[in-house]
Amino acid sequence: MKARLKREIYTWATVIVVVLVLRAIFVEAYVIPTASMERTLLIGDALLVNRFIYGVKIPIPLTTTQIPIIPGRMPNRGEIIVFRFPFENKDFVKRCVAVENDTVQLINKVLYVNGNEVHEPYVRHTDRNVIRGMIPESRMYQKKWEDAELADIIGYQVRDNFGPVVVPKDCIFAMGDNRDNSADSRFWGPLHKRYLKGKPLFIYFSFDPGGEVSNFFEVFKFWQWKAIRMSRIGEVI
Repeated sequence: MKARLKREIYTWATVIVVVLVLRAIFVEAYVIPTASMERTLLIGDALLVNRFIYGVKIPIPLTTTQIPIIPGRMPNRGEIIVFRFPFENKDFVKRCVAVENDTVQLINKVLYVNGNEVHEPYVRHTDRNVIRGMIPESRMYQKKWEDAELADIIGYQVRDNFGPVVVPKDCIFAMGDNRDNSADSRFWGPLHKRYLKGKPLFIYFSFDPGGEVSNFFEVFKFWQWKAIRMSRIGEVI
């Protein structure tokens, strides 16, 4: 009896360890909590995320240093990414619109990378008003942006008219597809590669929670769901 119990415990322990390793290295589930990526991704879309693609790193506690154990690549322009927000312990999903050494500028809501207008059929604008923006001295603008202080100085004026700035080494410029309703690199600066968590693969489930949620776990209050979006299940991202 004891031998059988030991085998059962060993079997279940092995399964749990394998699942945890797979989750930590290869895949992770993520549910969209806000409207910043509409209509590409909707609130309540449940994504399966490839954690392997950008490399696997072990963080050193109480530091910003990470030990890479499996190499990965940097995101390409246009890829949707999942990352840890640099200033809070929260996961965000945005689109990589520019990579290191790219020059980024927004002119009247239109994105330019390296001086060329970017074709973005997925972008949504919900506000017809165009915020004029403010262009201070260029070196100060770049530094304040890199230090995540630019929005503190000129506030919401970075939304529709921004830059130009150059994306620093080992960083990307991340933006939401719902451009008028997205807190992204315009406001909090470049995203360093150490914050990257993975690339969404497909939508494995989708439900309408009835609006944005302030807490991630609120999306699991199924008794408040408005609908299940069957047509979105299985959609490749």
